[in-house]
Amino acid sequence: MSTTESTESQPATVPAPDAPADPGHAHPGFFALMLGSIGVVYGDIGTSPLYALREAVVAGTGGGAPVRDTVLGILSLIIWALTVVVTLKYVVILLRADNDGEGGTLSLLALAQRAMGQPSRLVLACGIVGAGLFFGDALITPAISVLSAVEGLKLVTATLDPYVLPLTIAIIIALFLIQSRGTAAVAGWFGPITLVWFLLLAVGGAQHIADDPGILAAFDPRRAVTYLIHGGTTGFYVLGAVFLAVTGAEALYADLGHFGRRPIQTAWIVVAFPCLALNYLGQGALILAEPDALENPFFRLYPDWALIPVVILATAATIIASQAVITGAFSLTRQAIQLKLLPRMEVLHTSESHAGQIYLPQVNAFLLVGVIVLCLLFGSSSRLATAYGIAVTGTMVVTATLAIVVAWKHWRWPLAAAVLLMAPFLVIDFIFMAANMLKVVEGGYVSLTVAAIMFAIMATWVRGTDIIAAKARRDDVPLDLLLGQLDRKTTMPIVPGTAVFLTAERDLAPVSLLHSLKHYKALHEKNVILTIAVAGKPRVPEAERVRLEPLVGRFSRVTMTFGYMEEPNVPAALALCRKAGWKPDIMSTSFFLSRRSIRPAARSEMPRWQDHLFILLARNAANATDYFRIPTGRVVEIGTQVLI
Repeated sequence: MSTTESTESQPATVPAPDAPADPGHAHPGFFALMLGSIGVVYGDIGTSPLYALREAVVAGTGGGAPVRDTVLGILSLIIWALTVVVTLKYVVILLRADNDGEGGTLSLLALAQRAMGQPSRLVLACGIVGAGLFFGDALITPAISVLSAVEGLKLVTATLDPYVLPLTIAIIIALFLIQSRGTAAVAGWFGPITLVWFLLLAVGGAQHIADDPGILAAFDPRRAVTYLIHGGTTGFYVLGAVFLAVTGAEALYADLGHFGRRPIQTAWIVVAFPCLALNYLGQGALILAEPDALENPFFRLYPDWALIPVVILATAATIIASQAVITGAFSLTRQAIQLKLLPRMEVLHTSESHAGQIYLPQVNAFLLVGVIVLCLLFGSSSRLATAYGIAVTGTMVVTATLAIVVAWKHWRWPLAAAVLLMAPFLVIDFIFMAANMLKVVEGGYVSLTVAAIMFAIMATWVRGTDIIAAKARRDDVPLDLLLGQLDRKTTMPIVPGTAVFLTAERDLAPVSLLHSLKHYKALHEKNVILTIAVAGKPRVPEAERVRLEPLVGRFSRVTMTFGYMEEPNVPAALALCRKAGWKPDIMSTSFFLSRRSIRPAARSEMPRWQDHLFILLARNAANATDYFRIPTGRVVEIGTQVLI
């Protein structure tokens, strides 16, 4: 059974030479950036005290009465996990592995690929796995965060218990519905609200340390080591719950480009880390003094009269943490599109002044449905905690692996030195991953399933586009040969205006040009072969945006280069051609695009399921005219059929 799907060709995304970052990129003041990083970067890790210690102690005691050595050992594990994984690995080391100021898995992938000098399938696979795991995290974070906050209502009165799940779902639906309006109006409140939240964490924890001052012994790393040695299988299982305390650490790196290294580092050292440590210590002291507080030690830190305000603030903090993950998913998807890991999708800008504030309807719908399904499937934050961790630990392993490549190839370190730098962190990451893998049956399958789906989608798209590109190089006409024939043809009719032919293969004749000659049997006065390239850097300055080359006769070639964090805007880039001597008039210019109808070949290079998946992805890709901002009234689409 054969199917035919219609889609535009991928006319304009090819690897580009390196381009320097925009030196004119302006930033707010240092303290404004630090405050902003508290709201965005640390929103996720800042809500971990709602459930992390509770789940770890329950895992360590099997639901029984808390034992002093167990609580101290678990607290020591949490404090030293924050110290080693977050402070040393991310704050001190990885924040220096930036790609022209940008961080995150795909930025590190682009930097590693550029440093390798040639495409590496192994490095690409690592990046795809990391991106897939991030989407698993993006589904679970809003669900567990909002659920854990709203569950505080049960302490106010048990009669509110039946309303926890419906209220959580209502908040989540509202959160995703406002995404299309953008976050500009509320983003200014993120930092101040989260700062108040961190201060609340510190106050709540500090006032209970006096309940059992011996809790400070948790700073001794020997407590953590001794607990693991004597804990056996239980201790290993507890590690999976302890890891909940460091989820969100990847945001330190992913949001590097928004705030810069120094503000993020300062916010962690001065605000986030001390407040988190105080809160965890206070929870531990409370549990030892009042064992029944283990049911919900976070909210039990505060007096009854403060419960409602604390629940409201906790809900606000979890919404902010969820918002950061959602916008991170939008940003990651845009990067993946630019790096040719995903098909084009509709990208809407929600702010006139901030280019980074974008909205992707398809991604938003996917996340909304996924988060609601998780809430209904698991029903409580404790059950959802079993699904958390695998995605984050997997992403951390990928990040550490790519960092070795960057240190070796980009920083020019000896391979042994690069491995020695990251090996201790890789060992810790693998240990945490193994501990979380124990929870696969209980809920960890969610992250793995989402990651597997995303990996299949991205791997299929990469392979499919490579096959189509290879067929084009094998079957299409070389551009030089065609232009030579046209130059010798003196009877070809000439029509006024400019024709722009988009193509991904700069050395091959665009399919749209061949079909235009076949059907119209005429040439325009000016003809431009346009290729849009994506650099291995986040941004490209205007001076490097456009390269104009004269070709034979009436033809010239224009190469537009965009960073993988930028939106390709063809008309705006064409305006820059004026400096190169060509003054295009958009009203007398026609853009020719080929529109492919893709069918699975009788003998395909991919499995049949991948053929149909690729066709489905291509069919649902965003319209090239809209994606490249080309005026619809100036576009001519010419259909072709391709077998894959």
